[in-house]
Amino acid sequence: MPERDRFVRGMFAWLGFRQTEVGFHRPARAAGETKYPFWKMLRLAVNGVLGFSDAPLRLAIWLGLAVSAFAVVYGAYAIGLRIFGGDVVTGWTSIIVVVSLLCGVNMLMTGIVGLYVGRIHAEVKRRPLYVVGKRVGFDRERASAMHEPARAHGTASRA
Repeated sequence: MPERDRFVRGMFAWLGFRQTEVGFHRPARAAGETKYPFWKMLRLAVNGVLGFSDAPLRLAIWLGLAVSAFAVVYGAYAIGLRIFGGDVVTGWTSIIVVVSLLCGVNMLMTGIVGLYVGRIHAEVKRRPLYVVGKRVGFDRERASAMHEPARAHGTASRA
């Protein structure tokens, strides 16, 4: 695969071939410290999620919808307080409703644009559409096409 930022573990899973688990007992480290600390492992995990999943983008969309819904409910509550004489500071209701609604819409739109960018990212990687595990019968077809006699109509044989 021609991409530069490869996450090999994800590529093996992406290929779709059968996988199995091999269990083994690993003894404790005899000497020294690991050269792959927590932060490097976290970076590897984030790289895997970003390279093979659009889940963070979908999460942004759902969070945007949730914040927008909360803003509508909270706006109704704030308007109800204002109408029914609650102790409300002047201008508080409109500011809270507008800011929370716009934040939710912003998150929603960011998630949608992110999905488009994610699709562009998937195209730019130039991964193959499919992977051939085994070729069967192609050598016989090529050999028979090369030795096919010329036809009676004067056409040359296929090469």
